[in-house]
Amino acid sequence: MIEIPSDLHKDLVPLAFLLGNWAGAGVHDFPGSEKCNFGQEVTFTHDGRDFLEYHSHSWVLDNDGNKVRPLESEHGFWRIDAERKVEVTMTRDDGVIEIWYGELADQKPQIDLVTDAVARTAASQPYSGGKRLYGYVKSDLMWVGEKQTPEVELRPYMSAHLKKVVTPEDVERWAKALPDDMPDDGIAFFK
Repeated sequence: MIEIPSDLHKDLVPLAFLLGNWAGAGVHDFPGSEKCNFGQEVTFTHDGRDFLEYHSHSWVLDNDGNKVRPLESEHGFWRIDAERKVEVTMTRDDGVIEIWYGELADQKPQIDLVTDAVARTAASQPYSGGKRLYGYVKSDLMWVGEKQTPEVELRPYMSAHLKKVVTPEDVERWAKALPDDMPDDGIAFFK
């Protein structure tokens, strides 16, 4: 279910499907790095201004699905204009700052992004750009990332399948939104 908060900036309505807390798992595989399964938590929030704030934390998982150690963290800001062009500024824990541009697909909740600018600190690993695809599929958030370095051509390196995290406040809000004329036994509702 996609909710559009009443205090969401009007320009951000096309990105409302991203809002909330998401959690799930994926695969990381890039030459020169450890191939692994990872867990991820992603949050998209808003404060009434014309951007979404984005936080992502991922960690390596062992074969039993337990957290082993941190993998990547990102923090950014997402905007969209009237032509459905998306702009993302992102800072990553490995010393990389990126500016991404892309667009929201027509008639579906899918965003394709490509790096436009990359800045790296001296401590960061080689990196020259990337692509990402985010999609809202059957109430889940899925994404795949590609990256390139001076030594490695653009190729997929991470992908994840995330589910919406439901809080007790969400359940309470949904319960209050139920119609007053719900049958007491609940069964009649489905007839």
